[in-house]
Amino acid sequence: MPDLMKPPTGPRCGSCGGPALVQWRRRPTDNELANLVAIEQARQAEALSLADQSQPAPTFGPLPTAGDTTIAVFGCAEHAIHLEAAARVHAADCSAPHPDHVPDCDCEPEPHPAPEPRGGPMVTLPTGWRVPAPSVDELQAFGQSIKQADPAAS
Repeated sequence: MPDLMKPPTGPRCGSCGGPALVQWRRRPTDNELANLVAIEQARQAEALSLADQSQPAPTFGPLPTAGDTTIAVFGCAEHAIHLEAAARVHAADCSAPHPDHVPDCDCEPEPHPAPEPRGGPMVTLPTGWRVPAPSVDELQAFGQSIKQADPAAS
């Protein structure tokens, strides 16, 4: 049985250290990015040193960049930003969760990525949601799965 008197564990608010209720992302600062690159370079060097010399050398992807890396930021109930703002990536120098700016922040978060275009026909569900229409192959596979699950349905 858990000890109810123990303080909760997990992420803490970046402002007061209280239990986090909201998480959002921001770009790394120059120092944070340099640390991430150094960690990745050390990981690659270790992998190379441990690699089997009779096999081809391991290959690695590109090193982290500010454009493809984010840092998690946490806020408690008192220092949380709006959910709409929390859904976007913030600038490296964003001061949230600073008490002077809550529930806003002092940066202009990046816009949401554009939705990927979906090709093919769409169908409207009874709930009003529009979703891609299933292909003939998907419908046939679904029919087969029904027959296998319930032979009496054949």
